[in-house]
Amino acid sequence: MTTELVREIMQDYARLTGLAPATVHPRRYLWTDAFAVCGYLELWSRTDDKSFLDLCLSLVDQVHHTLGRHRDDDVRRGWISGLDEQEGESHPTIGGLRIGKQLNERRQSQPPSERLEWDRDGQYYHYLTKWMHALNCVSQAAADPTFTRWAIEMAKAAHARFTYPAPSGHGKRMYWKMSIDLTYPLVSSMGQHDPLDGFVTYNELQATATGFHAASSLPDLKTEIAEMAKICRGISLATDDPLGTGGLLFDAARIAQLIIKGGLKDEGLLESVVDSALYGLAAFARAKTFEQPAKFRLAFRELGLSIGLSAAEKIQKCLVKNPDLFRKKSHLERRAEELMAYAPLGKAIEQFWMDEENRQAVTWTEHREINMVMLATSLAPGRFLRL
Repeated sequence: MTTELVREIMQDYARLTGLAPATVHPRRYLWTDAFAVCGYLELWSRTDDKSFLDLCLSLVDQVHHTLGRHRDDDVRRGWISGLDEQEGESHPTIGGLRIGKQLNERRQSQPPSERLEWDRDGQYYHYLTKWMHALNCVSQAAADPTFTRWAIEMAKAAHARFTYPAPSGHGKRMYWKMSIDLTYPLVSSMGQHDPLDGFVTYNELQATATGFHAASSLPDLKTEIAEMAKICRGISLATDDPLGTGGLLFDAARIAQLIIKGGLKDEGLLESVVDSALYGLAAFARAKTFEQPAKFRLAFRELGLSIGLSAAEKIQKCLVKNPDLFRKKSHLERRAEELMAYAPLGKAIEQFWMDEENRQAVTWTEHREINMVMLATSLAPGRFLRL
């Protein structure tokens, strides 16, 4: 039943966005497509139907040839990295990838507008890290290091352009949003979870690269990992945003798996991230927004939390199956039990948005494509959550 619903959602997504059948001007959006890549991989794993792998690979190619190139309404042409056609094909992510927003980016000479910025193109760091993760998932599923190479090349480019020396002269800070060509910031403030997301994602890529026979030829991220670790120090992670809390749980699950794989040894970081997620879960439960009708709720933000609660289950399994690897096992187990107490909330969110009547609300239809893939991921999160 669940697999069939996910299949239906992801086939509709392919049709609605111009993936299959392919259209001349597909609607590509980086965040949504990152989840979709993992969704197609999960369907391939569940059904052994190679057409889902083909959809996944077609989506990766379409994203790179759409969001890795300048917009049709831009005077610039070609790859946003500035590479020629041949080199751009070999390194499609080395200049990052556009968000895929409706409006073109704000030019450097234009005054900023907070309202318009949400609809303007550019590059978001936290979208790039989601795509890095998606590419890494493809590499592992297809046993092909090419996709991890592309992810690492994007990581190095993004890190170089999104980070900058702190005004205090100590360490670095990060921009939240950059221009399409990564030459100037569009939003100078730092995303609350961007440093953590970058640190975990870099370590994920490094661990995967080490596992490939071709690892010696893949770029190294040790410098970027060290710099991101310094940016992470002292940052408050607690948030009452359900999507942000879900993201923390996703990061925590990756940290736990990296500890098992030997790619990380920082149990203190895992503990801190879990504690922050517990704060967010408690805040969301107190707010009781999940008791409101659909017209007052944002599905993709809630579904981000329900995906995170599936990640909490993965954390608990990591602790149970690897008792000798976690020195603070008993403390972390208690925390994991506290997380799992919220598991019914995740199921309630899924059931609410599986109801066709609730999916008629404007809050669903206005964000239909992102809501679709987040629901599919929540119902079948295996590939998205597995390193």
